This record gives sequence, structure tokens and C-alpha cells, in this order.
Amino acid sequence: MPSSILSAPMASIGVPKEIKADELRVALTPDGAKELVTQGLEVRVQAGAGDGAGIRDEAFANAGAKIVTRDEAWAAHLVVKVKEPQQEEFELLRKDMVLFTYLHLAAYPKVSEALITAGTTGIGYETVQMENGSLPLLAPMSEIAGRLAAQVGAHLLERPHGGSGVLIGGCTGVRPARVIVLGAGTVGWNAARLAAAMDAEVMLLDRSPERLRNLEADRRGRLMSVVSNRALLERLIPTADLLIGAVLTPGGRSPTLVSEQMVKQMKPNSVIVDVAIDQGGCVATSIETTHTNPTVNIHGVQHYAVGNMPGAVPFTSTEALVSVTLPYILGMAGRGLEEAITERPELLSGLNTIGSSVCHPGVAKALGITPRHPMACLR
Repeated sequence: MPSSILSAPMASIGVPKEIKADELRVALTPDGAKELVTQGLEVRVQAGAGDGAGIRDEAFANAGAKIVTRDEAWAAHLVVKVKEPQQEEFELLRKDMVLFTYLHLAAYPKVSEALITAGTTGIGYETVQMENGSLPLLAPMSEIAGRLAAQVGAHLLERPHGGSGVLIGGCTGVRPARVIVLGAGTVGWNAARLAAAMDAEVMLLDRSPERLRNLEADRRGRLMSVVSNRALLERLIPTADLLIGAVLTPGGRSPTLVSEQMVKQMKPNSVIVDVAIDQGGCVATSIETTHTNPTVNIHGVQHYAVGNMPGAVPFTSTEALVSVTLPYILGMAGRGLEEAITERPELLSGLNTIGSSVCHPGVAKALGITPRHPMACLR
């Protein structure tokens, strides 16, 4: 890795069009582009990159961005995306670039291989972690995914969509759906809150009594928080009409909390929404799906495991994403990666790959690779 890529300002920012199946988000808004251009930086937006989110090339051009080809966008010093590079994009990775996007390398080992082979500096939004443990660049997408999980689950419970025909909120004299949410992080809490707001009977499970205690003051409706353990899962999961998997190991693969045997014991035509699928999934039977073909029926249970759930609402998701990533893009492009890390130390945990090294311990463990300390990678 040339030291200039790490220490010198990166004069050009490339914004490719997303090509992952049904991915309609874009990594920058016209307002974000204008902010970068105002700082004397060159912004290259691939033609049509914002179409899915309802943002036309003209809006980017009016903000001062250059509308370019795919190859010209990828040729920038700093490339910002929404999702991990796809197979067709591997040839565009190179040593003298920084890639800033959701990587989820634990779930996509071929992407890690491509980054290492190319020697690309890869920074994962999902592993940028504050000192208090929060994940500022994952939080807005987790919030959206959690709310979508409850919304999608309610829809899939309807009989015409393959469900058991249970109305999530029930009605007078008829019980509501039982919704079990695994994990009380940002995804799980948002899923549980929305399901409770729809009058479902919600059980929010987490291993941390402290986390559940902190959420207790905001509990609403038929929402019960429960400290999780395996025996409890084995008892509760067969009673669920809707099961939402929302567990996260930053940088690493999600633990498999729901075995195939547990799935076999669930009610016929019940629904699983595995939000953790982009980290490998927390349900043993989950298979990654797309927005076009979102469900598969396994053992009589509907499985929804779309790897880019927020892509279903690309306008909201794009605005929310850029609101948190733009300060980091400005810092890296305007000052260089090393100085940006000095100013925002949490960026150090975002480093997944530099050159031929994997720098994040969680990612390395999931891939079975010996990690290098991020500071050693920077030298």
C-alpha cells in the first residue's frame, strides 16, 4: 500500500451504481456531493447511480458532481458504496484505493479474498465502533431494518402471502400474533416496538439483563422483555407466529441461536424474518433471499432473509445513511486516512483490510485468518 494513500488527502470520491440484486440505494446524496465539492474535492457519480432512490443525474450535476462511467467512478482515490463489491466488480479493486461501504466480510468470504488479492484498503461501515460500543454507521440501517422486519412479518402472516392467516394485532375477542424477537440491539428494539405498536404480543429476548433493564422505561403495549437462554428458546420458539432474528456480533458471524429442530417444531405457516442474514444468519435454516424473491418455505415455515432489507425503502435509507457517513467521507478525503483516524479514532475499528492483511479481529476469526493490529497495518 503506497503510504500516500494512507497519509495524503484523497482528491477524488467515486460513487458507483449498486449492482447487488434489488439494491436501489446510493452512497451519496446531491447535498452530500455539494458539501464535498465545496471543500475542493472531485465527486464522480456513475450515471444512473441514484435512479433507484429517485435521485436523477441532473441533481448530482447541479451539486457540482461529475457524471461518469462505471470505470471512472471506480478509478477514484476513495470509492464509497452501499453494499459489498459483487463478483463483476472484483476486477475494479486495486491497491491504490480506499473502499468505504458495508462489507460484512464474515458472511461474504469471497469479497475478503478479492480485497486481499487486490491489496485494497477496505473500511466497513458496520465495524466502525465508538468507545461505548455503539455502531454509528450501522445504527440507521439497523433502525430501518428492525421496523421493516415487523412490517414485513405482519404482511407475510397474511394467508394470501403464504402465512397462517393471523392478523398481527388480532381484534376484539381474538388473540393477536405472538412475535418473538431475538436480540435487543437497535434492530431488535425497533422490531419489537413496531410490533407492539401494532398490538401484537411481543417477547423481546436478550442475554443482557442490563440491556433489557435500560429499555424497560420505554416499553409499550404487550411487550415483555426476557433474559434469554437456550432452554427458554426451545420452549418459546414453537409458540411464535412471527420470529425475528436480530442478533449481531460486530465484524463476526452471527451466532446460530435457532436450530433446524426448533424450526421443525414451529407452527405451520408461521414466519421467520432473519435480519442477521448479512452476517450469516442466526437461524440454521435461513437462506439469503432477494426483494424480488423474498421467501422460501422450509419445514412449513416461511423464511424471509433478504440481505439488504433497507434497500426496499431506498429514499429513506439513502438519506439516513449519508447523514452519518458524510462526516467520515469528508474527513478521509480531505485529510487522508491516518489524520482522519486521529480525529475520529472509531475509524480504526472500521479497517477490515489493508494490503494483504485482515485488520479486524472479528472478521479474521470468522474467516479463520490471523489478524494484524490495525495500527500495524497502517505502518
